[in-house]
Order: sequence, then structure tokens, then C-alpha cells
Amino acid sequence: MSKADTKKPPVSLNCAVLTISDTRDAGNDTSGDYLAESLLAAGHRCDKRAISQGNLYQIRKVVSDWIADDSIQIILTNGGTGFSHNKSTAAAITPLLDQVIPGFGELFRHLSFLEIGSSTLQSDAFAGAANNTLVFCMPGSTGACKTAWEGIIKEQLDSTHRPCNFGTHYHA
Repeated sequence: MSKADTKKPPVSLNCAVLTISDTRDAGNDTSGDYLAESLLAAGHRCDKRAISQGNLYQIRKVVSDWIADDSIQIILTNGGTGFSHNKSTAAAITPLLDQVIPGFGELFRHLSFLEIGSSTLQSDAFAGAANNTLVFCMPGSTGACKTAWEGIIKEQLDSTHRPCNFGTHYHA
């Protein structure tokens, strides 16, 4: 159960959404659409959006540029975290992080286990921070994005959520 601090108005964060996929485009990016719409519904802004193929260096360039952009506070990525020969999200992004948030991946896999069982073992969902920007990396399926958003991210970006949240630390 979430507790809210109703004494202060919620903070609106500047966010970016990156879909990592070799098959998705603007017309069929249901996971990216879900995340962008969820951010807006929660009172945040989706200022940047992109789709990148699974190339390690393309992913790193997009995320590096967003981390270096002082106007972006939150980056949500989806895709490239599964167990396959071409998974590249963790290899591309973890070297960019100043700090890892191990609890995100652990909690995501717990929530996912409750939904899909042991298949969650194949997820490398992770989060961290770099240059005063939070980065959440989750699987590419829309169901996994819903699990991460509804079970963790939405509450943690809500500056009124108590006892603690990331929203109060990452607003301008």
C-alpha cells in the first residue's frame, strides 16, 4: 500500500523512452507507447522518444546523449534484457552508470515471478543513476513494462509517495 504526502504538490519529471528492438518501429512500438502514455498519465513529461536496434554502440549513444542532457531526469528503456545471443542493453548501459540500484532488478524479478513463474530468471532488468539521471531498463514486452511501471516505477517517481521515492531527488 502506498502512502502519500498530500502536503506538497507532486513533482513533474522530464523523461525519455527508448525502445531497443530490431523489429519495432513507430507504428508497432506498443511497449514504448505504454511507457510514454503512463508517464503522461502520472503527470510527467515524455520529452524524448527513440527506437534503437540492439547494437551496443547505438544504444550507448542514445542513452549517453540523454544522460548528458541536463533537461532529462528519467530514462526508461525496454528491450534487450532477455537471455539471447543478441542481448545488449546491460552491456551498453551499465558502463554509463555512476550508481546501480540493485533492488530494482530484484523487485522486478520477484513481481514478474508472481506473474510468469521461473521464466523471469531470463530477465536482466536493472536500474541505476548517472549525471543526476535515473535509468530504468526493463524487458521489451508490454506485459513486462506494465509490471515494472505499475509495481515499481510509477510509485517511485511519485514525489508524494512515502516513506521515500526517487521523484523528490530527481526533479529540477
